[in-house]
Amino acid sequence: MAHTPARLLRLLSLLQTPREWPGSELARRLEVSPRTVRRDIDRLREIGYPVEATQGAAGGYRLVAGRAMPPLLLEDEEAVAVALGLRAVVNDAIEGMDEASAGALAKLEQVLPARLRHRVASLHAATVPLTPGDGPTIDPGLLTQIAAAISGRERLRLAYRSGQGDESERVVEPHRLVTAGRRWYLLAHDRGRGDWRTFRLDRILAARPAGARFTPRPPPQGGAAAYVASRLYSLAPTYGAVARVDAPAEEVARRLGPAVEVEPHDAGRCRIRMHTDTLEWLAFRLALLGSDFEVEEPPELIEHLRRLGARISHAAGAAARPTRPPAM
Repeated sequence: MAHTPARLLRLLSLLQTPREWPGSELARRLEVSPRTVRRDIDRLREIGYPVEATQGAAGGYRLVAGRAMPPLLLEDEEAVAVALGLRAVVNDAIEGMDEASAGALAKLEQVLPARLRHRVASLHAATVPLTPGDGPTIDPGLLTQIAAAISGRERLRLAYRSGQGDESERVVEPHRLVTAGRRWYLLAHDRGRGDWRTFRLDRILAARPAGARFTPRPPPQGGAAAYVASRLYSLAPTYGAVARVDAPAEEVARRLGPAVEVEPHDAGRCRIRMHTDTLEWLAFRLALLGSDFEVEEPPELIEHLRRLGARISHAAGAAARPTRPPAM
């Protein structure tokens, strides 16, 4: 590989993988001498890439963190993944990240090859976020501060406002951050309450180090996500629905997932039991099954489906009626 710019890009691509490269291996891959590799390493350092060299039999070269963010080289699949991730963050609840993500996405899409740009555009056009793009936002500084405290096992002192508007100060041992739609939650052990608690990040007024480290406790049974989910369900009003579906139990269980209880009813039919906090979501899940169903309970869901069906029938009838020509 005699062409220097192309060789430097190939060398940079290799160094950006998270491993240490012996000089002899780099020389073999680039089809050059070890001396040329050393010169190319020096060229990368001159333009700002922090390449570290270690001596000895197990030594080699690796790219380390520097004072500034150098340009990155991405493989095709990596570029597509980053673009899709940036598009998702544009609709996220982290304050200020929508503009930063949109700017980074614009820079990336400007240099994407046409084949990759088409893949990203197709995936974006075919994807619709389920959660709306409104609601409270989260300070990214608070997010990174809590994440650092979790990693460093440092206690935090939180100024917190409850859902009822009551403000309190809590000393906690942060365990994990959990996302649920556009909501972010902190699972932490509350030292004042002597138990695990969940805190909505948009209700944390301030967070500062409490000046002590802690030994991590065993997490609640099932893990952080399961615990937060159970707390959310226990605090929200829930509806339990029972319905008969004209489809085999195995097929319905595959469509609805493990959170829904499905049992065979008779030949080709099954009975399902499901819970959620809104009638709209229950109706939505049942309608998406693509099979006939009959709701047994609750009465509120039956009435909601009756009203919804009337609106849909009216809309379908209006669409089928011919429009009158304008009067002359």
